[in-house]
Amino acid sequence: MRGRPLVVVGASAGGVESLRAVVRGFPPDLAAAVLVVLHTSPGGTSVLASILDRSGPLPATTATDGEHLRPGHIYVAPPDHHLTVTDGHCLLSRGPRENGNRPAIDPLFRSAVRAHGSAVVGVVLSGMLDDGAAGLATITRHSGAAVVQDPEDALYAGMPRAALAVCGHATVAPADKLGPIIALLVGDEPIPDPHTVDPLLEHETAIAELNMDELNDSARPGVPAGLGCPDCSGALFAVTEGPMTRYRCRVGHAWSPDSLLDRQNIAVEGALWMALRTMEDKAALHRRLADSAFERGAPMTANANIQAADELGESARLIRDLLAQEPPGQP
Repeated sequence: MRGRPLVVVGASAGGVESLRAVVRGFPPDLAAAVLVVLHTSPGGTSVLASILDRSGPLPATTATDGEHLRPGHIYVAPPDHHLTVTDGHCLLSRGPRENGNRPAIDPLFRSAVRAHGSAVVGVVLSGMLDDGAAGLATITRHSGAAVVQDPEDALYAGMPRAALAVCGHATVAPADKLGPIIALLVGDEPIPDPHTVDPLLEHETAIAELNMDELNDSARPGVPAGLGCPDCSGALFAVTEGPMTRYRCRVGHAWSPDSLLDRQNIAVEGALWMALRTMEDKAALHRRLADSAFERGAPMTANANIQAADELGESARLIRDLLAQEPPGQP
């Protein structure tokens, strides 16, 4: 088959409306399968496939494990499963979360390159943080086509901006203009893939697919980063690929920089709330001990407990002030 037979699309917050606008612009005879990852919560069911099925000329369904890929069809990742491509089929797995998400965008993009080399169109739409940026960089490094929703058009510009930071030559347009652009790219003849052998790509895609041989392999790409994984507290290894440094732990959790910072902010906030609770509990205990000491006629002990309670109260106030502040790097 000439052209690019595979289109992979990633979206997150604000992505439903962007996806609807994109598929509305697809021609009914699009000569490529379209695989979509939208960040979703792990519980429940997704109605995205039915929404997209009504939004444009192409049929859309939730992907099933082992399903054969057909041109002119949209396959949507189900909740709590990575969606990847292998041997012309969909593969669903509950592999390690990437950027705190399952499904995540980067595993789909990497698997598309593994399956089709440069004959891939990668698309990043509205969303927060930076999932999809590393995957789109992999697509462009293998000479695939990169498309990004105009950040000014996106309800949440984080993901488009992160993608453009590492893929500066991507095609950029509002969501309602992307359907025809993608169709043109599908019809173009791709240039040869200059990186036909990519051990890192193979390794990371296999981890997402829960390949136990890769997960149990003691040889890990990257160098120790001196950081802990927010999901499992394991050591993170820094993996540099093109213009981007990412992080992956021994059991497979993966983080791009913005996603790691965001999760660290959450962890810091949780630790501060725990410290605040502990200090307030301890101050309350000191006050009870002071009351008991006064009743026993032990004023020195009572005053010492009152002083300790006051000091803890001041420390608690400082922590509350920290919690009221925006974390560094946030608007």
